[in-house]
Order: sequence, then C-alpha cells, then structure tokens
Amino acid sequence: MQLRVVTDQPWDVKADILAIPIVGEPTFDGPLAEIDRRTGGELRALAAFGELRAKRYTSSIVAPGELAASRALTISAGDRDAIDRETILHVGAAIEHRLGGRHVRSVAVWLTPLVDILPGGVDTVAELIARGVVEGSFDPKTLYRDDIPTAPPVLDELILIAPGADAASAKRAAERGVIIGEGANHARSLSNRSANDITPEVLADEARALAEKHGLWIDVIEPDRAREIGMGMFLAVGQGSDNPPRMIVIRSGKEGEKDSLGRHLAIVGKGVCFDSGGISIKPADRMEEMKMDKIGACTVIAAIGTVARLAPGTPLLAVAPAVENMPGGHATRPGDVVKALNGKWVDITNTDAEGRLILGDAMTYAEQLGATHIVDVATLTGAVSRAFGHLITGAFGTPQPWYDEVIAAADKAAERYWQIPLIDDYVPDMESWYGDLQNSGSAEGSLIKSGLFLREFRTVPWAHLDIGGSGYFRKALPFAARGATGVTHATLVELALAGAKRA
Repeated sequence: MQLRVVTDQPWDVKADILAIPIVGEPTFDGPLAEIDRRTGGELRALAAFGELRAKRYTSSIVAPGELAASRALTISAGDRDAIDRETILHVGAAIEHRLGGRHVRSVAVWLTPLVDILPGGVDTVAELIARGVVEGSFDPKTLYRDDIPTAPPVLDELILIAPGADAASAKRAAERGVIIGEGANHARSLSNRSANDITPEVLADEARALAEKHGLWIDVIEPDRAREIGMGMFLAVGQGSDNPPRMIVIRSGKEGEKDSLGRHLAIVGKGVCFDSGGISIKPADRMEEMKMDKIGACTVIAAIGTVARLAPGTPLLAVAPAVENMPGGHATRPGDVVKALNGKWVDITNTDAEGRLILGDAMTYAEQLGATHIVDVATLTGAVSRAFGHLITGAFGTPQPWYDEVIAAADKAAERYWQIPLIDDYVPDMESWYGDLQNSGSAEGSLIKSGLFLREFRTVPWAHLDIGGSGYFRKALPFAARGATGVTHATLVELALAGAKRA
C-alpha cells in the first residue's frame, strides 16, 4: 500500500473515498461547512434525518457532489471530551471496516478534526489513523478462502490530509503506524489459524521464517532437550498430545545485551495451540475457540518482528512455549507432581490450569538467558473476562515502578489495562500436601491466584497481561472483525522501543 500525506484541502483530494471524522454533534462551520456545500448540502440533510449521528463509530456514505473524491464517508468519533488515543485508532479501523465489500482502492482521511484533541498533534493522529486503517483491513475469513464478498478492501493507496502540517514528519509517523498495524495483523493471522493447521511444530516453523526474514537468532527446544534442561511443567502440559511441544526462543541483539535503559527485556507468550483442558476436560460448548489459546505466543513472535523492522538490533528476547493440552494416554493426571525449571515442586490439581505451568518454565528460562525484566502475555483465565469484559486487559506487576513503565508503553500504544493486586493473603490457598504449591486452588480469588502462581517463577521485575477477555472478539465490532484482536502487540513494541539505542 502506498502512503501519502498531503497538505491540500480535503475537497481537492482525489480518492475513491474521502473519510470525514465528525467530533461530537456536527457543527457546519469552517471546512466542514465547505465540504457540506460541495456535497450539495447532503451532510446537513443526513444530520437532520438522523443518519449522521454523534454516536461513536457510526458512519454514513455520501454522494460526492463537487468533491474530488468519488464518495465521502462520515465517521463519528463521539464526544470530544471522551476521545483518546484508542478512539482515534479505532476511528481509522472503523473507516476501513465500514468499507467491507465495497470496490475501493484509495482512501483519503481528513485529519484536521482530530489533530488538536491529543498531545502530539498531526504526527500522533497520522500514526494512529494509519495503524487503524491497517488493522481494520484484517478479516480472518480470508485465511482459508479467497472470495469473501464482505472483506475490507485491499487498498493501493492511503492518503492522509493535513493542511498546514509538516508532511514529511507526518508521513514518518504514519509509516510507523503502518508497520505496527501490520505486526498486529501478523499476530492475528497466526492466532486465528486452526489447530490442525498450527501445531507447536508449525508455530516453530513460522517463528523460524520470521527470524530468518529479520536476521534474528532463534532456538527451538524439543522435548528431549527440554527434559535435560529440567522443564518439568512445560513437558507435563504437552505430553498428552501426539504433536510434541516446542519451546521457541528468539533474540534480537547480542546475547545478554542491555538496551539503552539497562534492560535485557524478555516478552513471554502462552502458546497452547489447542486447549481441551486435558484430563480436566472443558465443556464442549465453545471448545472450538480454544485454538485461540496460542494468542500470547503469536503476539510475542510478531512483536519481536515488528521491533526488528522499526529499530533493528534492539536488545529483546521473545520466549513462546508451544504445546497442545490433550487428554491422551500419556496425559498428565490431576494429582501429578512435577519439578519446575526453578526447582519448585508443583502439584497439578487441575490440568486445565495449564497456561501458568508453561509460562512458569518459560520465564525461568528467560532469566537463565539473561532477562532482567519480563512481561508475559496469556489468555490465562476466564475470570478476567468476567471481571472486565472484552475491551480491557487485566494486568499484574511487581515492583510497581516496572508495572508503571509497562502502562506508559500501553498508553502510547492506545491499549487499555486495569491493574489487579497481588494479595499475599491468598497464597495459603495454593499450598499443597505434596509439593511447594498447587497450580489451582478454590474459585474464590482465582484471578489473583493465577498471578500469584506466576510470581513464583521470576526473580526480576515482571508484569503479567491476562488477555483471556480481550484477546479475541466473539462478534464483529464497528472497528474489528470477530477473532483475535492483536491486543498487547503494540504495548510490547512500544515497551521494547523505549530502550532502543539511538543512532
């Protein structure tokens, strides 16, 4: 897709679609009044009719009249006081998503109505809109079929209209947004692929291809070697499947190299390519969604690739434990006791609490490889979805200054998190008769206990991002198709880039 930033007036820009953001209730003065005049008063008429509304992400397609574009598309951003970076990102995605099934090759977006709302001005809006348009182009229906009549259009050109702006600076920002959006879509593509398509071995092959493309170091640990290393929890989850597990490790930069902030950052993602629950088998209802239990791994793999595109050589480690959790004849049984890589003995009381087991060994291994700071990403619990729904990611972290750094990256990435406390009074509920701790306790406080369990397997600053609710949508939204969302990808990228060494 070609990207252009122009400083012309919106009515003079030729494109198949001119997208016009509407902030609050439309007031037809200034440039919006001129656009309306050139459409022959169509915008005012639509507003009077109730078709052009202030409700966020609502849209209408308008005849062009005297506009240079072939059609105009209004897209509402909602009340001015409620607009944030996430809103602007989703406005970009909603523009592209709204055009599903239309014959469109070029889209021009008028940035001016959004520019003075956020710090950063034109560059901020250009980056978020460009990223949003790219993310809005994703539709998982196209993974296995070519002819999807409702799919968002494949654009030849995206034009950002910013009268009076520094076009070169805005274009650099927009190009950054495009790259982050493409990385998110890569994570979504991997995540949405079916379990018979993406096994642990195939995910490792995808990681190898990405590493080769970007000149990254990669190591894939197979079961025999994992056994020698002592990854007891990781192996326990994967041993019931005919598709053996893989511990995928990708590195940017030199071994143990610190970034400009003195960190050797590790991003760790849960990669359960299919989660039946194992012997503690899940209900049949919606079990087909459990191909999505690999989203965390797909996200960290995509994120290190995105960082390599934006700042090659930035020190970063990505660890993706990939397994299938199946109830085979060799599957781990409730009550089995295994030794974790850090030496702790873990009583597996519920084989469906498997994500924390593979993450624990992966985090320990990341530290052995020199990680000084860790962030893990996982579709870990259903409890986080019940608590926060599908638009907010639950998060834990310790110490607090490290968590605050992660959230600063999240704010820049336009992603929403809510901190969950780590309450030590719940630790006794996880005690085991036979081991140092058990992997699942009573239902009370189960979300907090999941974080407390993971905390036992790191000694460095750590944050845990539970995307059990936000990792995928069960139905389409105005700005996204159903399926994997790519959430946390941009946060991980911004966190890593904060430590990128300047030329």
